[in-house]
Amino acid sequence: MDPMIARVVMPKWGLSMTSGKITEWIASEGDEITDGDELADIDTDKIAGSLEASDEGVLRRVIARVGEDVPVGATIALIAPADVPEEEIEAAARQAREELDSGVVPEVGGPVTGTVEVGGRTLAYATLGEGEEHVVLVHGYGGDKNSWLFVQEPLAERHTVHALDLPGHGESAKDVGDGSLETLADAVLGFLAAKEIPRAHLVGHSLGGAVVVAAAAREPSRVTSLTLVAPAGFGDDINADYLRGFADATSRRELKPHLTALFGDPARVTRQLADDLMKYKRIDGVDKALHTLVDTLLRPLDVRPLLSEVDVPVTVVWGRRDAVVPVSNAASLENVSFVDDAGHMVHMEAPSAVVEVVP
Repeated sequence: MDPMIARVVMPKWGLSMTSGKITEWIASEGDEITDGDELADIDTDKIAGSLEASDEGVLRRVIARVGEDVPVGATIALIAPADVPEEEIEAAARQAREELDSGVVPEVGGPVTGTVEVGGRTLAYATLGEGEEHVVLVHGYGGDKNSWLFVQEPLAERHTVHALDLPGHGESAKDVGDGSLETLADAVLGFLAAKEIPRAHLVGHSLGGAVVVAAAAREPSRVTSLTLVAPAGFGDDINADYLRGFADATSRRELKPHLTALFGDPARVTRQLADDLMKYKRIDGVDKALHTLVDTLLRPLDVRPLLSEVDVPVTVVWGRRDAVVPVSNAASLENVSFVDDAGHMVHMEAPSAVVEVVP
C-alpha cells in the first residue's frame, strides 16, 4: 500500500476489548482531517467513545459500515493527501474490505500488564509504547487504569505510558492504610522506583491529581511535568453527595444515579459501566477502602502549598460541566484548558484535550 495512505483502525480501548461497533461516522468522505479530529463514535462492550484522528489529510474512503462489528486492528477508513491517485485508494479500500469480511486482521498487542510490590502492597499496572520518555497515568477515586483507555493509546505513539491502579482500586491490593495523600503518593513513587524509571511525566485525574502533586513535592527530581485533570485539592467546592453515594451504594439501582454526575453527557453511563463498578465494589476490602478515601477527600484537602514547591511545567484540563469537582476550584491555577461540553471524566469525553497538553 502507498505509504501516503494512512489506515484508520479499530482501536484497542481497554485490556479486554476484542471488537467495536461504529454507531455514527462523524466525518464524511472528502472531509479535510487534522490530528485530533473526531472521526466516528464507537461502542464497545464496556463504554462508548469517539475515535480521534492521528493522521492528517483527506478522508478518502470509509470502509466499515455503521452497526458493523469490527475486530480490533481492522481498517475502518483511509486517510491520504488529495493527490494520491483514486485507483490506489480503491485498491487499498478493496484489500481492507476483504480483510474485514474474512475476519483475518493484523493483531493488536495492546498494553502489557504486570504487578510490582510497593510498601507491602501489590500494585497493578498496564504499559503501552516504547518511547524514551515515560508517562504515568493516575486515576481518581473509584477509578482504575482502564479509565485512561482513550488517552493511553495516542500518548503511547511517542512515550512509554504506564496506567497505574492505586491501592484500593482495580487489581491492586485493597489495603489503603490510613488513606492519606502521603500513602497514595508513596505508591506512585514506589512504582517509579520498582520499574527503575528515573523521571516521568505524571498525569493525575481528580484524587489522582492531588496524588501526583504530592508525589512531585516529595521527590521533585523524579518528575518531568505534571498534567492535572479536574484535580482535587484546589478548593472546597466538591460534590460530597456523589462521593458518599458512590461509597454507600449496594446495588446498581442505587449506584447509577450517582454516576450521571461524572459525565457532561449522562447517556455515557451505561448499564455495563454500572455493573462493572458494582462488581468492583463487592470485592473484599473495597468498601473499607472507599470509605477511608472519602474521609481523605472530604476533610479539607489543599495541595496548593505543595504545588508551590514544584518547579516543573504544570498544565490543567477541566470540563466546564464538571459536577463532582466544579471548575470554580480552578481559580488559583494557571495554564488551564477548559472543555465546554465535558464533565468530570474529561479524559474520557474529550481525550485529545489531555493528550495535547502532555509534553
